[in-house]
Amino acid sequence: MPWEELVTSALLGTDRRPPADGPGSADGPVALLDAAALQTVRRRAGLLPGPAAERPDPAPADPRPPLPAAARHRLVQLLADRSAPSGGSGRRGTAPDLTELLPQWLAAANQHGFRAPAVVLPALLDAARARTDLRAHVLGFAGPRGLWLARMNPEWKFALRGTPGGSLPSVETDPDAVRTLWEEGLFAERVALLGSVRRREPAAALALLSTTWSTERAEDRLMFLDSLRTGLSGADEAFLEEALADRSRNVRATAAELLSALPHSALAERMASRATSCVNPDRTGEVASIAVEAPHECDASMQRDGVVPVPPAGRGERSWWLGQLVEATPLSTWRERFGGRSAQEIVGLPVADGWTEELHAAWCRAAVRQRDPEWARALLGTPSTPPANGPGTASLAERSKLLATLPGKERALWVADFVAAHGLSEAFQLLGVCAVPWDGPLGRSVVDALDIARDAGSYPWSFSGVMGLAERCLDPAEADRLEVLTTTPDEPEGASPGAGGYWSEAFQRLVSTLRLRSAMDRELTPGSP
Repeated sequence: MPWEELVTSALLGTDRRPPADGPGSADGPVALLDAAALQTVRRRAGLLPGPAAERPDPAPADPRPPLPAAARHRLVQLLADRSAPSGGSGRRGTAPDLTELLPQWLAAANQHGFRAPAVVLPALLDAARARTDLRAHVLGFAGPRGLWLARMNPEWKFALRGTPGGSLPSVETDPDAVRTLWEEGLFAERVALLGSVRRREPAAALALLSTTWSTERAEDRLMFLDSLRTGLSGADEAFLEEALADRSRNVRATAAELLSALPHSALAERMASRATSCVNPDRTGEVASIAVEAPHECDASMQRDGVVPVPPAGRGERSWWLGQLVEATPLSTWRERFGGRSAQEIVGLPVADGWTEELHAAWCRAAVRQRDPEWARALLGTPSTPPANGPGTASLAERSKLLATLPGKERALWVADFVAAHGLSEAFQLLGVCAVPWDGPLGRSVVDALDIARDAGSYPWSFSGVMGLAERCLDPAEADRLEVLTTTPDEPEGASPGAGGYWSEAFQRLVSTLRLRSAMDRELTPGSP
């Protein structure tokens, strides 16, 4: 009796589908099981040994030093995610969240130059498969042996797509392999290869891209073009100018954006000419101000240079066109246009006819695109000024981008003063752009704000995001100073019921997490047992 018929009878039931040539329904189920047992033995007995597979090449050597024993045990614990269960109540408890500390541990291990223990490579690759934010750290830590192992399991194929930790051919040492991979590789491999070559030799990457540019699909051209952000220079201008005539609108827009980031490019000059015909000093009054006359049309030449003609819903055409022109204009243009004034002085000038918000927002985008810290400072203003009254933009997302253009210490001090002036309710995005661990003034400002919120009886759940950031970003040396905050405070009148207990748990978890991070750092110190 064929195996397929047995399976069909088992699924439908022997009453509805008795086995062919089988007994009656009374003993049908027994007969079905007997027949299945017999078929199973026959199938197993009839199996023929398959041909032996070719033995894989041995794993490559990894000359990096091994992990200290304590750090190795810690890694196993982090990969096992032995954080304390919440018990289904929604409360996180006082135990550290180990899954949130794994990226930090991997980054520290890579910084010290340790190699991953062979026994944990499968668990590491599984973790990276599930969490894309771990992949760069894991592949760097796993090294050549991790890539060797990834070739054995299709579920780990992401590791073969090429990353900074992967093994990609080099133009200097093997130009033929580079050309072969570029012409015959999978798309992800080609993206990784182009990025790798671009980091080491920008001109060679541009030459490689030029060989196949005209035959690439539009979506592929867009990804390849994006790789030119690394090492962007005037040498890329001719290629990008040609891309302005690309048949894909997204490719044209990306090419225009890259060209506008080159302050001496022909496109930047064209945009500056258009923008300065719209934005000028107003000399008609006694007080210096800015006069704005937005474009009345978006002609073909503007569209070729990346200006999108159709605005989003709810946005006026003329303001939409003006913003794009100003955004793509070199910021140095405005110093000359306004008589040598500094960025802060220009931003402080009154703008006529209600164009302030549109003009300042465009300058914000230009400062981010051109990585100009002077304009970023001017548009951020002083931290004590409320965002709604600031000189640049009230958008915290845009302000965080402006902050990212500033040096790390200056950025942290600005955010510390902002938190001290306005509290934490509007600071979450700003904290996310500060370097880890937070500088002392920033860390103290955040903790002081949390303490004030606790004493006021505020809802602790409103600050869970900031508390999670603090667990990962505060300097571990702050743990002892925070011990006093782990006690349950007296709840003030009108406080959220049970808030004191939640705050106590949150600070206990913060302190225990900081101490765990400190222990992790000690365990990774070379020479530790």
